[in-house]
Amino acid sequence: MRGHGRVGAALLAVGLGFFSASAMAEADGGLLPLGDGFITAEPAIGNVFSCQQRFNPNGPGARAEGPWLKGEMWDPAEKVKVQGAVTWPDAMLAITADGETRRIRGNNLPFHPTGTFPIDPDDPAHYYDRNPNPIRALSFDLALPRVPEPAATPSCVPMGMIGVSLTGGVLYNALDVRGKDAAAHEILDACGGHPQGAGQYHYHTPSPCMLDTSGPAGGHSDLVGYALDGFGVYGLHGEGGERLSSADLDACHGHEHEIAWDGEARTLYHYHLTPDYPYTLGCFRGTPVAQPRFPRPERRPPPL
Repeated sequence: MRGHGRVGAALLAVGLGFFSASAMAEADGGLLPLGDGFITAEPAIGNVFSCQQRFNPNGPGARAEGPWLKGEMWDPAEKVKVQGAVTWPDAMLAITADGETRRIRGNNLPFHPTGTFPIDPDDPAHYYDRNPNPIRALSFDLALPRVPEPAATPSCVPMGMIGVSLTGGVLYNALDVRGKDAAAHEILDACGGHPQGAGQYHYHTPSPCMLDTSGPAGGHSDLVGYALDGFGVYGLHGEGGERLSSADLDACHGHEHEIAWDGEARTLYHYHLTPDYPYTLGCFRGTPVAQPRFPRPERRPPPL
């Protein structure tokens, strides 16, 4: 068996170095275009080709609009973050490759600290978003193609998990449950993550806690995760260290050129994260495996 080892051990060794200047930068200073309404029923650059086309405008989520929302733009630097620095010593992510299969096992707990969830009523973030969900360990076991191939046609991305981050958390598309730009509306912690109803900690955007030393140093960004179709997800920088935007990528938010893949140089399609909408994947370029299913915890009545 050819293995990639336990990612957890390596990441834990980095520790709070995730928050250093060499970590992947947050969204650029200044305003970003708001992604609300950029949802399509077919692949289109700068949009989410969403499997879900109808959304509940009254679904759970942020309860108030913040001053960082400025018409058709929003200011990431002005946006409030969930307070706290909760650590997860039981975080686990193991990635191995055997033959044509890459196996990824994890428990959805991140190796970096998170904010405090449910959001504390004394936290200023609580005014805007009362996220009542605790972060929970949720085991998953994925068997992805080791060398994926593009499908005949791209496919839509579902709500929920669309990939795995090497931080131990998982990747979602850019949308919240109301079909809006999650990065702009939902209140996230300092690492850009938060839990949903089942307790799954996830990111809708690049995270400053995803380790990328090569991109800021003038090279192609490091691998930061895998999509459910097996293609790699890389950081903010392309060839020669170029800082990418969604306009530089195809409708699925990726492109093809030579990259380091399993220790070898290979011309292969791959995705990139970008500071601008749709941030992660616009669609699947390959054939995705089924999402893991996580039962929602039972709703218990409050104590008398």
